[in-house]
Amino acid sequence: MKRFTLTACAALSFSAPAFAQQVPNASPDIPVSAQDRFYTSDQFSNTVSVIDPSTNTLLGVIKLGDQTPANLSPLYKGQLLVHGMGFSPDRKTLAVISIGSNSVTFIDTATNAVKHTTYVGRSPHEAFFRPDGREVWVAVRGEDYIQVLDGKTFAPTTRIPVPNGPGMTIFSPNGKYGYVCSSFSPETVVIDTASKKIVGRVKQASPFCPDIAATPDGKQVWLTLKDVGKVMVFDAKPPFAVLKTFDTGAITNHVNIARTKAGQFAYVTVGTENVVKVFRTTDFVQVASIPVGALPHGLWPSGDGSRIYVGLENADAVAAIDTASNTVIATIPIGQGPQGVAYVPGAVPVGEGRANLIPLAQAGMKIQLTLAGTGRSQVTLFDQGQVQILQAAVAGLSPKMPYVLGLSSRADGGGVIQPLAKFMTNPAGGAIVNTLGPLRQIVSDAKGDMRRYLVIASGDPMMPSAVVQVQK
Repeated sequence: MKRFTLTACAALSFSAPAFAQQVPNASPDIPVSAQDRFYTSDQFSNTVSVIDPSTNTLLGVIKLGDQTPANLSPLYKGQLLVHGMGFSPDRKTLAVISIGSNSVTFIDTATNAVKHTTYVGRSPHEAFFRPDGREVWVAVRGEDYIQVLDGKTFAPTTRIPVPNGPGMTIFSPNGKYGYVCSSFSPETVVIDTASKKIVGRVKQASPFCPDIAATPDGKQVWLTLKDVGKVMVFDAKPPFAVLKTFDTGAITNHVNIARTKAGQFAYVTVGTENVVKVFRTTDFVQVASIPVGALPHGLWPSGDGSRIYVGLENADAVAAIDTASNTVIATIPIGQGPQGVAYVPGAVPVGEGRANLIPLAQAGMKIQLTLAGTGRSQVTLFDQGQVQILQAAVAGLSPKMPYVLGLSSRADGGGVIQPLAKFMTNPAGGAIVNTLGPLRQIVSDAKGDMRRYLVIASGDPMMPSAVVQVQK
């Protein structure tokens, strides 16, 4: 039996098989080979990591910008907060979103060279080519529209109004519909790709959807709800009825579909549990929970459905999962803070595909810590030289309540707390918290009176209350 994987869109007008957003649902399948590439968007090192899946090794990174503090200059020209990722149906072009610089960078997959950069509206999140390759749809999450770009020149052409905060667009296998979920409004809309008009609306169970996927059989659309730790599934065809909404876990992030010899399955990353959960699409029953590493984020199947590759946001690594056994078969070091990912079969038709890549170097340096008490938080310090970007995946606290991440001079968290960042937990009692500073030097390297300990306390930074978690 052949193996197939999820496609967001099947080819409409190519004489040879074409492969669109989430790998093919068209025959023939493409076995894993040295011509394939797996890419990650590395948010804190501002790089794209390039992996050869035939050997599960990092070939190098494509540098799109600088690390902090160089990227804070008003004269800075590089890309900032490299985040989202898609690729063209002919597999020749990678589209990489940078949230902080409001850009889409188009990269030649054969040479790893940047061939164009298009600047769009505030805080774009994801960019995906339409199945026929004629357009690129960019979800401009900081505003209320999809920015459409020409698929060849990459120039802006038109805008499609949608509810505030579009998180991502994915296309139906036949290319008729574009499904757009929202990160700020509790509504997913369905757009007719020919008329660019909204033809359907699906109420989300919460406002925050970061990711959406369509099944290769054209029957279902899956989306994640990060703030409440749920997944929703709705009918891919009119009237787009909701089929199922169910709990998956705090900081549920991305979803993707693999169609294998055993059937069709949805793979879902759950950040606070450090696992990928696997569900049958026929009856939504969970069949596996796969430990993968710190804060799994984006994931994507190989061209034959034999593997799922997962970016580990707080581990600076990629986990390769064998879908037959649902076990991790390799863990690969990459750049800092992987977000969006893409598996591109046949990305490099000839040669080794190492041109324009640089070594990982400092982009791989990090320190991982744990805070425990009421709930448990995983913390990573991403080294940027003299300063570090701190990212904490917080879990187990009271929902929708204010807290403070700070420093204490005592190992038990007592005494005066020096605030670093304030945050509000989501309805699942979790949060992703970021701050910046020379933190490694005092929470890890320092001794004696200079040593400090990370803590989380309830309340406001001006008047922190009881400490609920302490660095261990």
